[in-house]
Amino acid sequence: MRMKHSWLKLWLLLLLALVFFVFVAAFDDIRIFGRPLAKLDLSAFETVDTEKTEQIVQKEGNVPVVTKPVEADTLPKVILFIGDSMLEGLSPRFAAYAEKNGHTLYSVIWYGSTTEKWAKSHRLSDYIAKCKPDYVVVCLGGNELFIRDIERQRAPYVETILKEIGGLPYVWIGPPNWKPDTGINRLIESKVKDGCFFESQHLTLDRASDGAHPTREAAAQWMDSVANWIVKRSAVPVRLDKPAKMSGKAKRVFVHTPEE
Repeated sequence: MRMKHSWLKLWLLLLLALVFFVFVAAFDDIRIFGRPLAKLDLSAFETVDTEKTEQIVQKEGNVPVVTKPVEADTLPKVILFIGDSMLEGLSPRFAAYAEKNGHTLYSVIWYGSTTEKWAKSHRLSDYIAKCKPDYVVVCLGGNELFIRDIERQRAPYVETILKEIGGLPYVWIGPPNWKPDTGINRLIESKVKDGCFFESQHLTLDRASDGAHPTREAAAQWMDSVANWIVKRSAVPVRLDKPAKMSGKAKRVFVHTPEE
């Protein structure tokens, strides 16, 4: 009989405690003997997915405050991929990503090209009109690593390329330096929008016999790094699930010689 009464008392205490906490939660200002009852601030325990919120922030003093997460656009895209000979290694791997994720990829490889050549020819505008992309990826700068007075020599051309891209979502893949440059990476990064420049110069990549271009395998690894960054850290993420096969075929590959 005593055991039964003990359990009954325990259940009554638990019930009273539950009623008390429900009562406390229902009111913001509760005082006991004239003293305010402190409430637990649960906001400190809220978590934020930092990988998807790095680009969209506001500044409050010196502390970045997240305004909303950057969610990857999962809709199929028409992607225009333009650049120099580095695309020879990158494009097949990018095509595999496109096939895996339902995108349509057009690649334009202009051997020996520079920001100057692209800007003066307005070839990018022609391809945007022809392919009607939803998304543009640029890979330029590898042929401009050692230009002196880089800001004066190349800034107008980088700006022209960005004007031709206009309001389309884009990312710019920086060159995979094999030697220190005179400022082309710094210049491009200063001109593009925040979260739209992938810096390749610090990647460790196996090189082909010329010492400059990555091997096919290294180029695929480079593209994997770019894709991962686009999804998790860029300002314009799109769906790029990693494909099982190493290479694919673009919808079309346009090729231009250095003389063009």
